[in-house]
Amino acid sequence: MSVRHERSRPVDRRVRVQGHPVDSYPALPPEAERGSVRRVTVVGEEVLSRPCREVTGFGTPELSALIDDMFLTMYVADGAGLAANQVGVDLRLFVYDCPGDEGIRHIGHIINPVLDPPDPGNRRLVDDIEGCLSVPGAAMAVPRTDRAVVRGYDRDGDPLVIEGTGYFARCLQHETDHLVGHTYLDRLSKRDRKDALRQMDDRREGVFAQRAVKAAGLGR
Repeated sequence: MSVRHERSRPVDRRVRVQGHPVDSYPALPPEAERGSVRRVTVVGEEVLSRPCREVTGFGTPELSALIDDMFLTMYVADGAGLAANQVGVDLRLFVYDCPGDEGIRHIGHIINPVLDPPDPGNRRLVDDIEGCLSVPGAAMAVPRTDRAVVRGYDRDGDPLVIEGTGYFARCLQHETDHLVGHTYLDRLSKRDRKDALRQMDDRREGVFAQRAVKAAGLGR
């Protein structure tokens, strides 16, 4: 999921890592420091349009390396979230470093996530601009619920419950969609989908160039 410019991260803020409050966290997370940049898949590639496989092996070096690589790739692409199939791996896993509407920075990863449906009595749909690292350069208004709860596991297999409101709730829903083979384009009308694809065609090369510059600046 892309970060909107008007939601740029403030210098001083509260932070939650894996749903737990901490005093501070580095601007470039240690996961990203350990990672390598991977290519981001683009809409139209088959891996983005099929449900991902459950993760069955926890605590492995391969899983930890994938998470680290996803963090760095997300950072280089200026994203707020990234699903595993966006780096070509069909596993149910996503990472996030997302600014919340309440001034909280949310950072973490979640494996085999399941999105709890909201209570109909508390369900409120909000239209807001949304982008996607796999639809480079495009942004469209997408309806999402203003609250989300995702249940899953961390890299060691310990259970997680991550709750979000506002923009972070949107991020959790966006990334969970990826893992069932959907992008935000699937939630658009035919006309809006065509508009988003036109935006992507017009802007994708500039987006790729920006990512290459950022990766080079990190020496990756």
